[in-house]
Amino acid sequence: MNTAKLFGLPQLEYFRSSLDERSKEALDSAVKTIVNAKKHGGKIMAVTGSGPNIHEGVTTLIAELIRAGIIDAVSTSSAVIAHEMAGSLDRVYRVDAKALGMNMDKMPRGDVFEFTCMNDDEIGALKREMPLDDELLERGRNLPHVNEIIKAAGNMAYPMGLRTERLAHEVLSLARMYGLSFEAVAGWGCDEHTMLGAASRKNIPVLVTIPQLVGGGAVGMSIGDSIPVSERSMRISRMIASCDVIIESAVALTQEIHDGPFECYMGHGIWAWWSGQNTYSLRGKSLIRIDLDENLRRAVELNATVQEAIDKGLPKTKAAKIPFRMEMSAFARHEGSIPVVGDIGKVWPLIAHDTARELGISLEFLSASQDTQEGQAMREWITENVKPLDRERMLKRAEGFVI
Repeated sequence: MNTAKLFGLPQLEYFRSSLDERSKEALDSAVKTIVNAKKHGGKIMAVTGSGPNIHEGVTTLIAELIRAGIIDAVSTSSAVIAHEMAGSLDRVYRVDAKALGMNMDKMPRGDVFEFTCMNDDEIGALKREMPLDDELLERGRNLPHVNEIIKAAGNMAYPMGLRTERLAHEVLSLARMYGLSFEAVAGWGCDEHTMLGAASRKNIPVLVTIPQLVGGGAVGMSIGDSIPVSERSMRISRMIASCDVIIESAVALTQEIHDGPFECYMGHGIWAWWSGQNTYSLRGKSLIRIDLDENLRRAVELNATVQEAIDKGLPKTKAAKIPFRMEMSAFARHEGSIPVVGDIGKVWPLIAHDTARELGISLEFLSASQDTQEGQAMREWITENVKPLDRERMLKRAEGFVI
């Protein structure tokens, strides 16, 4: 085992001490729930939102949990798909956009233009795939750098952001040709340390939820165009139905999970069932949510109040007297809900480590909160070692794919 990748290991007790007593109890309950499900042949699903999960190394950790056989399904955002296609995290430098000669009406707030930090070999390899503006690259290199940072990969920086946009159309074309989701085709070429790449190697599903089809530029639109909304919703419902425990991480829009068109216990699936469509139920499942919002825990504590308001047809927000996010209703009422209030960068490595220990599984990667030295080292490791989508490998898989 390469212990250099177990970044969170020396920080575990610090992470644990950062939680209040109720969150520690919830964490222990979450681990017991996951372990019990796995020991009885059950499946675990991860539901992730965007940016924080990338920055805190959570998506890389989930990829490791997929490799280790702990996570069996993933739903995420189109932005996460775009970032994973570009290698999760990359290093960029920023220059003054006006000095670069850019159209300032089209520049983002801050009036800077970003360039991906790449060496000559990387530039040369990319030139074999797409045309590059050598003059623009040279001007950028010669201008003073406003700053240099590690950020979510393939976003606003040239040329890797543009490369991801172009790849999106190619992936979409293959997905339509073979009747697959965008996510499945992209996974063919993605790094093994991404959720997409790890899931592809283990043949488990990764799907973007419909409410999260709004990020990642052309990636988000291509994901939405790859399979119809109704088919995507049914595929996600089948994925949820097959899992016993759902872990939600830094995601705001989960009504598709709790209140979807095919879910009968908390959602609106009764008419789909009535019409003879395939439905599922959250009854008997466990919902674990890692979140910084104290109101989520408060909503669970007000379970009876929330249910009473629904039974009387009254507004839940007024009855509970707390700010109410759309997913709180079902989560608060579900008897299998476990709210873990804490930083995902600290909670996820604890869940991963404790679960793996109880199951006798060795992990080869453990993330760490980015506000620690170990977390900073982790971000450097991801930047250097998690590579962008390998187009040639993806096309090789496509060449041999049998419908």
